[in-house]
Amino acid sequence: MIWTICLLTQGDRVCLAMKKRGHGVGKWNGAGGKPLESESLENTAKRETREEIGVTLINITKVAEIEFKDLPSGSSDFASAYISTDWVGEPVETEEMRPQWFEINNLPFDQMWSADKIWIPEVLSGRHIKAIFEYSDNDNLVKSQISEM
Repeated sequence: MIWTICLLTQGDRVCLAMKKRGHGVGKWNGAGGKPLESESLENTAKRETREEIGVTLINITKVAEIEFKDLPSGSSDFASAYISTDWVGEPVETEEMRPQWFEINNLPFDQMWSADKIWIPEVLSGRHIKAIFEYSDNDNLVKSQISEM
């Protein structure tokens, strides 16, 4: 599966959203999701952000390519992550997500995916990365690897 993740940043703050339904319910994450047929990943990130938190992205920058490997099944999922500092509107709650601003140095990692503790600080510090995360089960991270993109 392929999907996108988009983080809004403003100064020393980042907007995360609490997932209210579906995969990842109860976790803070960026907006994003799966592409529609023949939709580019950049357009997917823009559409999903508009649908999930109500803002229209003007410019986005790709900051990460991430592979999530499920070791027991041998399957992999791939995510392209983006950052935006330029959008129209204010983040609003929808049926799917409840956005909230956090100080970059005080993120709610205990309510996020285990890999987020590793890759999100990297991209918020300005790095553009490729990452591989290997899991032994649901969210039990056993190995991670990060390199420059």
